[in-house]
Amino acid sequence: MTNPTHLSYTAEHEWLETRGDVARVGVTAFATEALGDIVFVELPEVGSKITGGESCGELESTKSVSDIFAPADGEILAINAAVVEDPALINSDPFGAGWLFEVRVSGTPELLDAAAYDALIEE
Repeated sequence: MTNPTHLSYTAEHEWLETRGDVARVGVTAFATEALGDIVFVELPEVGSKITGGESCGELESTKSVSDIFAPADGEILAINAAVVEDPALINSDPFGAGWLFEVRVSGTPELLDAAAYDALIEE
């Protein structure tokens, strides 16, 4: 799967779609392929503060449990209840219906563009 060029990425395999100071966050197709079938998701609570680089949730798959790392400092504005009810959405549509949460970004995160992320995952 090609990584969309309009998104930004983290080295921990999250993507961000930024509109002003609000970012929608998900995990990349590369991450979902490495994890396998996702069966449970734990997301941060709306209103909670997250710190870039720190764990703010978990994805549990048939293979393992992986942390979701906060891509930036900020406050959680919304979570995607659909992925909590049906975690398989993260596997089937990681860049669309499988988004995880929205955050009001308060710090400038270190992000990669699609080309830099592609280079990272090809290593």
